Amino acid sequence: MEVDTRPGTSGPAELLRAAEQGDRVAWRELVARHTHTVWAVARAHGLDRSDAGDVVQNTWLSLLENMNGIHDPDRLAAWLATTARRHALRLLAARRRETPVDEARLDVAPAEAADAVVLRDTVNASLWRAFTQLSDHCQRVLRVLVHAPELSYQQVAAALGIPIGSIGPTRGRCLAELRRKAALAGLFREDAR
Repeated sequence: MEVDTRPGTSGPAELLRAAEQGDRVAWRELVARHTHTVWAVARAHGLDRSDAGDVVQNTWLSLLENMNGIHDPDRLAAWLATTARRHALRLLAARRRETPVDEARLDVAPAEAADAVVLRDTVNASLWRAFTQLSDHCQRVLRVLVHAPELSYQQVAAALGIPIGSIGPTRGRCLAELRRKAALAGLFREDAR
């Protein structure tokens, strides 16, 4: 089956059907259209690049194994987001005992002034300390919105498994809660808002 894969010319049903029949061009187009969303969901769960890559690969493998079980191809993006979320949660559960190290904090540019490094690290540490005090729900919402700002609210809702109408209010409540954390005392002036 030959499918026109120019942007916007073939719908998800056509691409999925063609990919199921072995059309490599259709499969590549599905991957091209949805990989960013799958990556965003994986990264929103706090996974590093390597672990997120594993989640992305496992998500695509799940689609390959279950293509004929997709009953509503128009909801493929939501299916992929849900599948990526499940793979991420499984990976996190398997690695619960490990303590990740932020490699970026180990690399300090030699030209950067020592006081600037200390100040930046202090602010970052305070922000992360406050962030970890947020509920898991707030952490997931803020991660998705920060790691993938170009996602539509529909895609964000699918990735998080929450109603579209609750994203904005939840984001606002979570940011307000973050500002109130003791770890950030002094970083935000009340009159600056």
